[in-house]
Parts: sequence; C-alpha cells; structure tokens
Amino acid sequence: MRVTAVAMLISTAASAATVAREDDRERRDAVRRAVEAGDVLPLSQILPRLRGRVAGDVTGIDVERQRGRWRYEFRVIGRDGRVREVYVDARSGEIERIEEK
Repeated sequence: MRVTAVAMLISTAASAATVAREDDRERRDAVRRAVEAGDVLPLSQILPRLRGRVAGDVTGIDVERQRGRWRYEFRVIGRDGRVREVYVDARSGEIERIEEK
C-alpha cells in the first residue's frame, strides 16, 4: 500500500513538473516575441534606469502580462536592508510603483 502511494506521489509530482516546465517555456517564448515586437524593453535597457532610481541590489526579476500590459517586477534589497518590490512598465520603462515588504 505504501509503495503504491509513493509511486502515485512521484507520478503526480513528475506530471506537475512537466506542466510547469511547459508553462515556463511558453511564457519565455511569449516574452521573447514581445521583446522582438517592441512591446517589451529588454532588461539591458530597463536595469540601468532602475538602478538610477532605486538604490540597492536586484535579487529577483519577473515579467508578466496583466490586463493586456507587460510589467517587470523587481525585488530589490536596499542598502538599508529593506526589501522593495519595484513594478516597471515593460514597454516604457517607467516605474509604476514601489512597495516595501
């Protein structure tokens, strides 16, 4: 009985990992197409703008499409030790808002 339960858990985990990888690949492809189409600025253009406005180290980056718009989300640890999430319009490069966590 335990062997069957363990096998089912492994099978379920493997299926979930496969779906996650496919979703990640689809998402990366969508972002790549958006950059190529000019709908999203590449990180090489966004990061210097961000660093000029928000002091600290970027420790995480996400890009997502919400309500028909692409947005970068950066996690920044400031020199003061505070963690901030910085939301940037991916098309214009403008900072939309900064939240302290």
